[in-house]
Amino acid sequence: MHVIVTGGSSGIGLEVAKLYAARGARLTLVARDPVKLENARRELLSSGRIQDTDIHIAMADVGRDADVSAAIAGAEAKLGACDVLIASAGIVEPGTFETLSGEAFAAQVTTNLLGTANAVRAVYPGMKARGRGRVMIVSSGAALIGLHGYTAYCASKSALTGFVEALAFEAAGSGVGISVCFPPDTFTPQLEGELAKRPPQAQVLMGKAPPWTAPAVAERIVRAIDRGAPRLYFGFSITALGLFGSLAKPVLMWWYTRKPS
Repeated sequence: MHVIVTGGSSGIGLEVAKLYAARGARLTLVARDPVKLENARRELLSSGRIQDTDIHIAMADVGRDADVSAAIAGAEAKLGACDVLIASAGIVEPGTFETLSGEAFAAQVTTNLLGTANAVRAVYPGMKARGRGRVMIVSSGAALIGLHGYTAYCASKSALTGFVEALAFEAAGSGVGISVCFPPDTFTPQLEGELAKRPPQAQVLMGKAPPWTAPAVAERIVRAIDRGAPRLYFGFSITALGLFGSLAKPVLMWWYTRKPS
């Protein structure tokens, strides 16, 4: 089994890779930073659960279609056709809409939305031709509700829901499974930088639940892939928003706009 993980050099992506390494899968990690990629490769090899010949690292910016396409084509040439894609690459830069530059806004949309589509595009035709494969798209709990200071991030992550729903209809009956998951705040290097910029208005909603560990999130994701779950929510709050958002969000907005300053 060949598993490709974008954003696989750290955080949730790397933890997912570790779980598949323990199963004896062949692994490709795709990320932008060559140093982090090499460190991730060494960490996986040090576990003794995967051989050097069964792991491939590819430096690519998922926001560049040609780059990620070439990286994944090279990975498939080396390790075989992709059986499972976990599209985990993502970035976040909090900031109110009027203070967030157009460049920063576009960067989040490019990586989180277009980067995901680019990665899927690189493997989906082959999966469909073979009649088998699984795609798991890592969205965010922030896709389920608008958050103060997260206009770009919420827009880019919520758009993935529409992408997944449309692609799942197109993939119906093909043997290719399309899934999406909505992780909560997760202890990763990226979260540390995000928290330093998170507006207090957002923390009012997001800070009610403690962050999850990356291994715990990864374990849930891999189990969801195993059982072919089309959607995966984490924890009570995110599950409630995912299942009952049309009822819950007006109440939350009413409470938020009337809370003491």
